[in-house]
Amino acid sequence: MKVEIENLSFKTIIGILDFERKKTQRVIINISFEYDYKKGKFIDYAKIAKTIKKTIKKEKFGLIEDAIVFLEKKLNKNYDIKNLKIKITKPNILKDCKVSVCK
Repeated sequence: MKVEIENLSFKTIIGILDFERKKTQRVIINISFEYDYKKGKFIDYAKIAKTIKKTIKKEKFGLIEDAIVFLEKKLNKNYDIKNLKIKITKPNILKDCKVSVCK
């Protein structure tokens, strides 16, 4: 089975610029992964979404890249998943575009 969690949006401290360390900004997270579904054994995607949000808010990462690496390790450790893809977007950091980092 393939699971996609799209447009998980919330405000958090993330970034290395002075103003990013003081004021929360909106981030959008998209992830996808696969797992071997067996009747009665499934991945609770609500828990995964909650874990992502809680982790990003708690850690207050300086770089999106660090956030992705940390999330990747955490999710792979806690869930039997494969082919994990993560995209984090900062939609309001630049006036004329969105900035995303993917892995």
